[in-house]
Amino acid sequence: MNLYRWHVIPGLALFLMMGPAVQAQQFSPHLGYVYPAGGRQGTTFQVTVGGQYLANTASAYVSGAGVQAEVVEYNRPLTQKEFTDLREKLQELQQQKEKDAATLKEIADIRAKILKNPPNRQGNPAIAETVTLKVTMAADAEPGPREIRLAAPVGLSNPLLFDVGQLPEFSKPAARIADPQVERFRVRFGGPPSIAPAKSETSVTLPAIVNGQMMPGAVDRYRFQASKGQRLVVAASARALIPYLPDAVPGWFQATLALYDAKGKELAYDDDYRFHPDPVLYYEIPQDGDYVVEIKDAIYRGRQDFVYRIALGELPFVTSIFPLGGKAGGQTTVEIKGWNLPVASLTMDAKDKGPGVYPVSARKEEWVSNQVPFAVDTLPECLEREPNNKPESAQPVTLPVIVNGRIDRPDDWDVLRFEGRAGSQIVAEVHARRLDSPLDSVLKLTDAAGKLLAFNDDHEDKGAGLTTHQADSWLCATLPADGAYYLHLGDAQHKGGPEYAYRLRLSPPQPDFELRVVPSSLNVRGGATVPLTVYALRKDSFSGQIALALKDAPRGFALSGAQVLENQDQVRLTLTVPPIALKEPLSLSLEGRAVIQGRDVSRPAVPADDMMQAFAYHHLVPAKEMKVAVSGRNMARAPLRILGGTPVRIPVGGTARVQVDTLTSAFLDRVRLELSEPPSGIAIKNVSPSGGGAEIVLECDAAKAKPGLKGNLIVSVFAVPAASADKGKAPGNQRRAPMGSLPAIPFEIVTP
Repeated sequence: MNLYRWHVIPGLALFLMMGPAVQAQQFSPHLGYVYPAGGRQGTTFQVTVGGQYLANTASAYVSGAGVQAEVVEYNRPLTQKEFTDLREKLQELQQQKEKDAATLKEIADIRAKILKNPPNRQGNPAIAETVTLKVTMAADAEPGPREIRLAAPVGLSNPLLFDVGQLPEFSKPAARIADPQVERFRVRFGGPPSIAPAKSETSVTLPAIVNGQMMPGAVDRYRFQASKGQRLVVAASARALIPYLPDAVPGWFQATLALYDAKGKELAYDDDYRFHPDPVLYYEIPQDGDYVVEIKDAIYRGRQDFVYRIALGELPFVTSIFPLGGKAGGQTTVEIKGWNLPVASLTMDAKDKGPGVYPVSARKEEWVSNQVPFAVDTLPECLEREPNNKPESAQPVTLPVIVNGRIDRPDDWDVLRFEGRAGSQIVAEVHARRLDSPLDSVLKLTDAAGKLLAFNDDHEDKGAGLTTHQADSWLCATLPADGAYYLHLGDAQHKGGPEYAYRLRLSPPQPDFELRVVPSSLNVRGGATVPLTVYALRKDSFSGQIALALKDAPRGFALSGAQVLENQDQVRLTLTVPPIALKEPLSLSLEGRAVIQGRDVSRPAVPADDMMQAFAYHHLVPAKEMKVAVSGRNMARAPLRILGGTPVRIPVGGTARVQVDTLTSAFLDRVRLELSEPPSGIAIKNVSPSGGGAEIVLECDAAKAKPGLKGNLIVSVFAVPAASADKGKAPGNQRRAPMGSLPAIPFEIVTP
């Protein structure tokens, strides 16, 4: 980090006033789990939300219509000192020979406080605090996944999945980690145990959703009655609820399911469903009687955020569809396979749908099945036709085309023949795993003589942040001569079957892009500026510039540095909000525009969060909405501004000056400016007062930065104590308070 300090800069009083609220961006509420992670239409129930920085939570928000949430209470574990002080006070009161009503009440209150919020020395601070919510779901609330966030004076939390269900729900009490010292206290004063026995069994009635939290070493069992011939579906949701646990290995709750009869004989077992970590069982009941479903973690890990939901009953469940997509503007008859389905096909109407992926589900009476993805595109489409296993029987196709096919048996290959011209480029891309197919595709491109020209097995799609195994293939090749070419598509694991479906795009390059904007929740004081990151997911070698803009945003919201430059995959930019607080969080939308092959192309920026798996791997996990909470009173007539033209051109080995304007007047005793994650070689050399604002001098180290480097500089502002308070301390050791950011400063390194 590069930093500089200056004394007595007028015009930055705005920053002083914003300090506490801007710090809230760092210490905003963070949710680790929600339990239960959903509920039934037409019911009211309590929910426990665990996380960090949840004090003074004022409200909760659930996306979509028909669900209301009200904050009931907040709890956090007592510190060891608080616990010791209360225990000593309790002993002192109990030793009194005569106890009046007030003393007896104080004794009862202390006992209740200790039993309710005991110390948790073994707990994880990231999930130690809890907020209890009262959730009311309307009878007509649309079933399916939603998002829940909490709001406190310090800001808005990250979102977590919250499901609207149709079935009766059974939930175990919220789990806790036991502290031996507190357990002794509980036993002494008759309190309940902190956690359930390692193996616990609950009786339920089908159909149902059962909710639980897996604790270390625990095994949860659910007993139910079933009749002969019932086609039982047991579908667990665990990783789907909380995609990534950064401090766990492999990075999520790895649930396993087992089904037993009344005698304890195992009838079925699953530790995943195809390539999904969450297991699903299907079993036809052989005779009337009691049965038990068991769930546990594969290696017996557990804690409060190992949350699960299990759908249990004779329920509709879609296992596959074909084709996996259809053409925009038309209708597609889709074959559906699965369990307890009332029909064998349905019609997907894409008359009013643009390119994208849409959910498909089936309905059996009042029950709605799981959702599966269906892709819509604008290119011509065809079906794969057998036999086409070898070049001699290859299926001829005309480019561009999307081929809908299946690797319908182990070691099957589908071979397509097309005509190409010398020097032309060809792209082949498979969509299968991203559309819920188990196919692990592999592609080979050969010429008419059988010479291998290109090959690909797995190609990463950074936009598919929830796909555990990136198994879809993509290749691009330049054809060496006029003539016939053959594209071979198979399964890398030599597997196959009716569910091994794919969509193969075979075409000249179709340059395009998708966007992800991180984070999905922003907290900012009125009139302040905060950084955010936009990722460009470029397709078919598109390398052009992408201009970013807010879409239908209220007046006063503005972006700075809002473009992804040529050949760059991301940009850090800033959002400035109007100088007035908003009563409710606001949904914002961003979009990107680029000129591609002479066409003006616009794409939405999908809200997402950068989640870490197992300490190392980062994933862009999409969210339904980008929410912005604006707090505080009207702080200024206008936000800070960067004066002068941009980009700021910094000569190699030289300096450049940037003017910062403010429309307030006051002074700071001391402020520090730091470049946040700057490119190597760029630093702040000096800052000095200038008119009503300040002048920042940027310098470029010739040994570390080269001409042509472009991007945005994000300048963070910190307040530090006066010199007398921290005399003799190194700058890095001084106490400081984050106060916000300046608007992003576009820059370019140039030749002197």
